[in-house]
Amino acid sequence: MLKPKTPAETLAVTTKVVLPNDTNTLGNLFGGRLLAWMDEIASVSAHRHCKRVCVTASINNVAFQNPIKLADIVTLEAKVSRAFTSSMEVYIDVFVEDFNTGQRRKCNEAIFTFVAVDQLGNPIHVPPIRPETEEDQMRYDSALRRRQLSLILAGKLTPDDATELKALFVKSS
Repeated sequence: MLKPKTPAETLAVTTKVVLPNDTNTLGNLFGGRLLAWMDEIASVSAHRHCKRVCVTASINNVAFQNPIKLADIVTLEAKVSRAFTSSMEVYIDVFVEDFNTGQRRKCNEAIFTFVAVDQLGNPIHVPPIRPETEEDQMRYDSALRRRQLSLILAGKLTPDDATELKALFVKSS
């Protein structure tokens, strides 16, 4: 069995400045540019978790909560929230730093899934995650529900077998 890692061990952080070629005609950061930045930092986090080549399997959720403007300083923080057999869910938080005060505010978040692969591109086992903080535990627990929902939508899991999802909707007697 592979040695468990903590989300903190998978932390990857990058900071960008929004330049004119990163923005649309309203002076806001292109959503696609932000997605590319998220994919890049999430892949670093996934790699830190398993020390293998990791490929993006899906973008599970993206929340564009607030616009990011030209010249904003943007920090992206990615951590593995849960690991399954060969896949890892990576949670990305996006912050904008106030140019004058340096104060940060969260403006976006996303959840990506990566799969670790060997030199032939075949999935390989990854270490489990051991949550440490309350936030780690919350993200760890909700990752299984998201995974079960994705598997149901893909036709790979029946709703009856989605134990974590059922527990949300069906009271046990």
